[in-house]
Amino acid sequence: MKKFMSIDEATLKIKDGMTVMIGGFLGCGTPERMIDKLIEKGVKDLTVIANDTSFPDKGIGKLIVSKQVKKAVVSHIGTNKETGRQMTEGETEVVLVPQGTLIEQIRSGGVGLGGVLTPTGLGTVVEEGKQKLTIEGKEYILELPLRADVALLYGSKVDKKGNVYYNGTTRNFNSIIALAADYVIVEAMEIVEVGEIHPNDVMTPGVLVSAVVGGDQE
Repeated sequence: MKKFMSIDEATLKIKDGMTVMIGGFLGCGTPERMIDKLIEKGVKDLTVIANDTSFPDKGIGKLIVSKQVKKAVVSHIGTNKETGRQMTEGETEVVLVPQGTLIEQIRSGGVGLGGVLTPTGLGTVVEEGKQKLTIEGKEYILELPLRADVALLYGSKVDKKGNVYYNGTTRNFNSIIALAADYVIVEAMEIVEVGEIHPNDVMTPGVLVSAVVGGDQE
């Protein structure tokens, strides 16, 4: 299967109405060029699952501003006033999830678990409409697993088998969302030969990667 391709080829997989997970933390480790391509293509009605909606002029925030997102499942929106405005005006559905809970829901979706039990959010709006269980006398909320049609990652180095290394904090959500989507696209800052990434430094194995863009693949 062809794994290395242009951004145009890779983003053909992303259609209106799909659920897309996007890596990054306030734009750090976010696949900016793929987001720019989605804006150019005008793909709309997306459900985006991510840590946050970044800033209005950066990363996921640009998708919000261009009104291509119908629903955002994120841990916070405080750095993007446009997300807050769209939520308040009823233009975009925003589901706010505690950050630790969100990443565990994604992990559950990636490894085939039925959900995660957490006390976070008990007694708040977070628990509304959710099943609660009592385990050994302690109450928990059952948070269901999350999966996506497509995951968009940003890798610092990607070798020619698709193995990915993330430098420093760019790893954030990237390595986990790679587990929880049907199609995984990695935007590579640098493409290297097999063996140039030490096996101990492989953070997403190539077997999880469906497509790689970047490097000399333009």
